[in-house]
Amino acid sequence: MLLDLGSKPQQGRAFVQAARAAAPDMPMVILSESEDESLAVEALRQGVQDCLAKEGLDRVTLARSLRYSIERHRLQKALQNLSLTDDLTGLHNRRGFMILAEQHLRIIRRKGAAMLVFVDLDDLKVINDTYGHLEGNRALIVTANVLLACFRQSDIIARVGGDEFCVLMTDAVQDSAQQVRKRLQQRVDFVDTPSSSRFQLSLSVGIAEVSAVHQPPLEELLRIADTRMYEEKRNKELRSSAPPALKQPAPV
Repeated sequence: MLLDLGSKPQQGRAFVQAARAAAPDMPMVILSESEDESLAVEALRQGVQDCLAKEGLDRVTLARSLRYSIERHRLQKALQNLSLTDDLTGLHNRRGFMILAEQHLRIIRRKGAAMLVFVDLDDLKVINDTYGHLEGNRALIVTANVLLACFRQSDIIARVGGDEFCVLMTDAVQDSAQQVRKRLQQRVDFVDTPSSSRFQLSLSVGIAEVSAVHQPPLEELLRIADTRMYEEKRNKELRSSAPPALKQPAPV
């Protein structure tokens, strides 16, 4: 966006604010009648890429400024996405999850119930030690795909640690914890065919229900769901002494 501010700086400032509000994701270059350092600094703070004085401005300088502004904007967006996204799975990372979940919890306070689902990929270390980190990475990607298949596009899905995933179900009025667990297990069973991989996918799940009336802070919800997930993991370990991640070799 190329925005000509005209000859009135105060009116120009209002134009910049209105344009940024209308198109926050568009790179912007502004033109002013003359050099105005305070206006330029204020505009840059608002996310404008460049501020040019029309005095002595030629087509080459303007074209170069536009090209550079578009490229800087592209790089800024790429860096922003990297800071909120897990490179391996393409899900949100912990930072992205915390930012988005906090925003959505404020909305949930006004519209209804939600659930926070904490998921741990069982025996990732066993998979890594036995088959190598490439197969461990594959297990993480498969887990991410299971979550993407089980939850809505509006839900916030993230990898928050090495083998830990989290989902904030933003509208869980029609869901129960039991239904969520059943849906997850059905998807795990679907991807766990004998010939699909060298490991047995197993997930431990903890769920904290989020009431619209009495809503704990996000960190407290994470602690509750994490504790319930570890309870399920311990129960699994008590039921089976053999690591569930390794598939038994087929009989010769």
